[in-house]
Amino acid sequence: MKLQDLGEFKLIDRIRRQVVDGAGVHRGIGDDAAVLSLPDGHHLLTSTDLLIEDVHFCLAWTDCESLGHKAVAVNLSDIAAMGGTPRYLYLGLACPKETDWDDINAFLKGALSEAARYNVTLVGGDTCRSPGPWMISVTVEGSAPAHQAIGRDGAQPGDLIMVSGTLGDSALALHLLRNGIEPEPELLARHHQPTAQVELGRLLGEQRLARSMIDISDGLANDLEHILQASQVDGQIEEGKLPLSECFRKHADTQPDLLGLALNGGEDYELLFTVAPEKAAEVAALCIKLSLPITAIGMIQAGSGILSLLDKSGAARPVLVRGYDHFCRS
Repeated sequence: MKLQDLGEFKLIDRIRRQVVDGAGVHRGIGDDAAVLSLPDGHHLLTSTDLLIEDVHFCLAWTDCESLGHKAVAVNLSDIAAMGGTPRYLYLGLACPKETDWDDINAFLKGALSEAARYNVTLVGGDTCRSPGPWMISVTVEGSAPAHQAIGRDGAQPGDLIMVSGTLGDSALALHLLRNGIEPEPELLARHHQPTAQVELGRLLGEQRLARSMIDISDGLANDLEHILQASQVDGQIEEGKLPLSECFRKHADTQPDLLGLALNGGEDYELLFTVAPEKAAEVAALCIKLSLPITAIGMIQAGSGILSLLDKSGAARPVLVRGYDHFCRS
């Protein structure tokens, strides 16, 4: 069935029937606004993202269920980067009237599955006809105890720079797809269905371990520069310490230029954070508890926002930030 046969209001009703209200939801889908509550003593965290066909995703190589997963995960990652707990989800979707209901249903299945993984409830949104590409708007609301949310501006000289997981896998998958090469399943999974590190972010905030934090959406160098500039410090990372998956290393062994994807590629959705050296052992304990690799890749230095890279020969050089920018580095 096509959307032009189903109609907007029957579409909304089909979406509503798949949603179960969660904790704190007094009124969800069906009114002009959601009525929600937060735990006592918590501050509200809100993050919004737009995903536009042929800018953020390509339906030629992305199935609609995976697209639903990714659309939600990238916003959950923003809440994780603040050390918060995600709670409520809003979805806006514009697509052509010829779109098949099965594609919308697959998208919704992926989005609701990703939300349910973190006990997040869909409480509202909007639908609209698009004259061309799919356009998706996602808003996630979460919370953190008062004065516990982690910003980008807390890094201090002497802090260790740490990152979760591995770098460059998503960007490598995209690079291969654009060149007509089928990526390995593990690379495709990192690109199509990234994991938001919600539990790590929450524990880093709860245990007051991270002084500053950001999620890696636009590339390690680009996002670390945001921390450095917000905190007015310099940072140096070591090329040899960048965490790379075995699959990434296999490709980079034959094409060394691909190593740049680990530095500038983007869409890793890992957490990048700074930690006082005396807290390193506690972070290592979290690594074991969550079965998640966490790697110290460099150190914060006094300065004014400059990033440098220590290469494998021991030479340091300033990093020319080339991460994704919608208007000047796309």
